[in-house]
This record gives sequence, structure tokens and C-alpha cells, in this order.
Amino acid sequence: MKNPPVRSEAELNRLVRINRWVLRLSRHWLVIALLFLFLYIGLSLTAPVLMKAGAEGPANLIYTIYSPLCHQFAFRSWFFFGDQLTYPREVAGSDLTPFEVYAARDPHFAGLDLYQWTADLQLQSRSFKGNEEMGYKTALCERDVAIYGMMALAGVAFIFVRKRLRPAPVWLYVLLGLGPIGLDGFSQLLSYPPFELWPVRETLPIYRLLTGMMFGLMNIWLAFPYLEMSMRDTADAVEAKLAQAEQRLSELRARSIG
Repeated sequence: MKNPPVRSEAELNRLVRINRWVLRLSRHWLVIALLFLFLYIGLSLTAPVLMKAGAEGPANLIYTIYSPLCHQFAFRSWFFFGDQLTYPREVAGSDLTPFEVYAARDPHFAGLDLYQWTADLQLQSRSFKGNEEMGYKTALCERDVAIYGMMALAGVAFIFVRKRLRPAPVWLYVLLGLGPIGLDGFSQLLSYPPFELWPVRETLPIYRLLTGMMFGLMNIWLAFPYLEMSMRDTADAVEAKLAQAEQRLSELRARSIG
């Protein structure tokens, strides 16, 4: 077995500082993860509140930040402060008043054939933030809000079972997490151009909500127990390193005093 390398007092102090940071991270990873999740979902829900309050600058900044992360189609997003919570396309077959009826009254969609799936419709729907009649959309779509909202809530619940919950089996994750969201999402995607494998299918908001929530729940059940075990092992290893480094520091200081 090799002897540990001889380090100067300055090197040992630096090593101690680094390991203390790593130890804090490994002990508090769950708090950090939950703060990130609540910030991520919270900001997306703040955008329509800011729009309603007339703070369009900060709201547009949030929409822009989230734009690469979500399609933000108005007909697949939640709306606050309007006639309805959501405005699905007519082809979805919802009991709600369809998106096309409302969009036809807004100048933002002037000149568009609202009933045809075109690039212009997608672009205009993406850039549409809302109006006084419809309310204002969240910066994440219906399914993404459901995914990350459930991940945040399930992450809080994990606090109470973190020491005894085992990771979800991969087969169960595929069956309950990936299966429903994949079937719902791809059956919709493959019905539109350029695929058009079957008649157009537009997912109802309730399906986006339920499949998103199930996917978010299964993400936490699969990932967080593994993270807990990994971080616990990391904390144990770092504590051992810190003990060795602090002992060596004490020896060096005692030697210098003597």
C-alpha cells in the first residue's frame, strides 16, 4: 500500500475547504434539487401573472428564457385570468370553446387559416402570449407544467421516505412513466405532417396533464433514491478524507510550534 503524498499546510487547507464544500453539497443535494424545481416551475407560472399586471418586459424575458425548452403553443398551454384555463384546437373534440374561435378575434392571427396545420400557425401560436379575453399563457406547455410540477411535489414527499424508498424498477418506469406519455405524444405527432400515418389526433388537456404527472412522478421515484445512495456514499468518503487531512494539519502545526 502506497503512503499518502506529503502535502504542505497550504495544500491541506485548500483540500479541506474543497472537501467541506463537497460535503455540504452531498448532504443538502435534495434541498438544492427542490429549490431548482420550484424555481423552474414557479417562474413559468409567474409569466402570465406579470403579463396581467402590465409588466410585459419581465414576462417576455421569462418567455424567452423558456422558449428553447418548450414549444409554447398557445393551444397546448395553460392560461390564467381568461375565459378558460386552456384552449384546445377544435380537432381535439373538447367540450371547451376551441382555440380557433378565440384566435379568429385576435389581430395576432390575422390572415391565417387556423384550421390547417402550417408553420405559420405554429410560429404565431408560439409567439402569442395572450390577451384580456383569453388570459395569458404559462411559459411552459400543459404537459411540461404537469411534469415539473409533479416532480417538485414528489420531491417534497421524498423527504419523508428518503431513507427507505428503493428506486423504481426500470420495467415499471417504462410501463408507467415512459409508456403513457410516449403513446399519447407520438400518436399525436405521427398524425400530423410530414407523417400523417392516421387521421389527425390532438391530445386533450386532461391527457397531457395525467401523462405528464405520471412521468414526473416516475422520474423522481427512479432517480432520487439513486441520488440519495450516491450522495450518502460521497459524504462518507469525504468525511474520511477530511478527518485524515485535519489530522495531518494538526501534526504539521504541532511540529511547527515545537
